[in-house]
Amino acid sequence: MRVGAAIQSLGSASEEEEERTMVEKEEEAGGNGGGGGGGGGAAISEEEAAQYDRQIRLWGLEAQKRLRASRVLLVGMKGLGAEVAKNLILAGVKALTMLDHQQVMPEDTKAQFLVPTGSLGKNRAEASLTRARDLNPMVDVKADPENIEQKPEEFFTHFDVVCLTCCSKEVLVKVEQICHKNNIKFFTGDVFGYHGYMFANLGKHEFVEEKTKAVKASQGTEDGPDTKKAKLDFTETTLVKKCVTFCFLKEALALNWSSEKAKAALKRTTPDYFLLQVLLKFRSEKDRDPCVQNSAEDAEVLLQIRNDVLASLGVESDLLPDDFASCCFSEMAPVCAVVGGVLSQEVVKALSQRDPPLNNFFFFNGMKGSGIVECLAPT
Repeated sequence: MRVGAAIQSLGSASEEEEERTMVEKEEEAGGNGGGGGGGGGAAISEEEAAQYDRQIRLWGLEAQKRLRASRVLLVGMKGLGAEVAKNLILAGVKALTMLDHQQVMPEDTKAQFLVPTGSLGKNRAEASLTRARDLNPMVDVKADPENIEQKPEEFFTHFDVVCLTCCSKEVLVKVEQICHKNNIKFFTGDVFGYHGYMFANLGKHEFVEEKTKAVKASQGTEDGPDTKKAKLDFTETTLVKKCVTFCFLKEALALNWSSEKAKAALKRTTPDYFLLQVLLKFRSEKDRDPCVQNSAEDAEVLLQIRNDVLASLGVESDLLPDDFASCCFSEMAPVCAVVGGVLSQEVVKALSQRDPPLNNFFFFNGMKGSGIVECLAPT
């Protein structure tokens, strides 16, 4: 998979970074960060140290402590939800709540590996519970069969991260507002056939990044007696603290593409951004995603929605070719694996406060086998 690093923005991406060198080692720096689960907290047990040994070596003890103190709400237990659940449980969060009011359908058996055979008609979250718990007994995994649209605001305040899949645009916007108000990290993602995406809004997010330490070269080196060029000492690293600000999903989806500056940026923007808008509108109007059983009818509806959506955004309809709908049906298991891997990785980074987060979209095109990060935000 090729992940393009070309970050595109309309004007400023509402992003500011402040850097300061930290002389403390990782264990000291991690304890100062606060974060998803309320900081490092109690010492890790020998059993946990053995279970998470590789991760502790990768991102450090304090980052793992923050992770194990964090509670995550995951909404939507289709194929993508199963991938995210698996990755977060194995990573070692404190608790994961899987929320889904829908029943297991025949289509779910193609990509949803947490649902056992013979679960048709059962609640998707409850059917996934046994296998999810077996992945890591140290994580408190729960199933909630209620509808997210019926949940009060207070419900979301019990979590450090909320991750939504299978939700309408209206629900996404509503829950994101609640998360922002209560300082909760917000993620969303979906897979439509060969296409998938994720979006993150971490508010004002602080994190640390490990960098190689630069040292001044002494005079008289092989570069010449007058050189004062700094050299990189690859034996030593330092932690740099940074801060980045995210925008709202509603703002990111409502960009004006009619200005000359926006038209120039349009040439560098992946069409998957506009495809997402079409698919979200289809979901809102039909209360479902495009399905294979109604492929001919749904393809016609998608074409009409494409024309309406792109016209409202000031974009030519040929940006999405007429046959785009043929690649948007059902969930493809490999696409779920890729998008679920990226999405869960970003959740781990947000909770552990290690490494730069993706700001703010990730799009994956399974037909091309490529992914790209886009920073799309208002000026």
